[in-house]
Amino acid sequence: MELTEAHYELVISVDARRSGEYDDVDRPRMRERVYRVVETAFTHAKVARDAVHMEDRGDGVLLSVASRIAVSRLLGLWLVEAHEKLRDENRGLAVPLGLRIGMNVGPVRHDGRGISGRAVDLACRLADSSVARGLLDAEKADLVLVVSSSLYEDVVGGGGKFIEPAHYSPARLALKEGEVTAWFHLPGRPAPEMPDAVPAAPPSPAPAAGPPSAAGPDAARSDDGDGEGDGTGEGDGTEDDGGTEDDGGTEDDGGGTPGDRPDRSGVRYDVAGDVSHHHHNEYRGTVHIGRNTGRDAELGRG
Repeated sequence: MELTEAHYELVISVDARRSGEYDDVDRPRMRERVYRVVETAFTHAKVARDAVHMEDRGDGVLLSVASRIAVSRLLGLWLVEAHEKLRDENRGLAVPLGLRIGMNVGPVRHDGRGISGRAVDLACRLADSSVARGLLDAEKADLVLVVSSSLYEDVVGGGGKFIEPAHYSPARLALKEGEVTAWFHLPGRPAPEMPDAVPAAPPSPAPAAGPPSAAGPDAARSDDGDGEGDGTGEGDGTEDDGGTEDDGGTEDDGGGTPGDRPDRSGVRYDVAGDVSHHHHNEYRGTVHIGRNTGRDAELGRG
């Protein structure tokens, strides 16, 4: 069989929260609501129906959008309209409908049965991740959006109409294909505090500073390893542990450039990560603090 040509498209995976709890009477109603949310959003965002491929997934919908439609329109206006329609559908419901939406962009192949490709697989795994499920429940939200790292860097990070990069938070996910970084967003809310995020440990008490090592001033920095941290955020043993990245996970962190923070003992500390965003003294991004000794400590006393 001859393979069809792959085209770069935006892939959207939409899953209903706890769909297995719907009985045979309520399930068709739930499915109707999901389709109304998705299709109404496309209409209001002025996305032509012939630009959208749609597949039924029982408890959700798998979509791909042709490259002639700006991705920023889907991340901006389409998402706003989907959230507003979902809120409207949930009015008066004893059990509100919750949606997990995964987005990714990449090569997509179409055949007579649907779409395929790694870009499709990743979008589905993002929407189905345990971190997305946990965040939706923990925040009592109607909708959570999860985007791939490449989509965040290429589109979200630049901002735009209805796109606010500062309202996204990163997490590391352990998927079948390996670890990936994903970005999480709750429409209409500030950047979420990731439920599995591990706060940075305080530095250990500093020993008395001594002269530089004979191997050179840089050799005295071995007490904090490579200075990067493991970045996995492992703590609950689940497949998708939701740990945050070492770079602080914000779009304006300048790449995690270290800055010096002296303490009263005269020892200087390197702080890597974005420390500008915090909430009640709890930093949004991961912060790594490494103690320096040797020449830097002597400079700190001066």
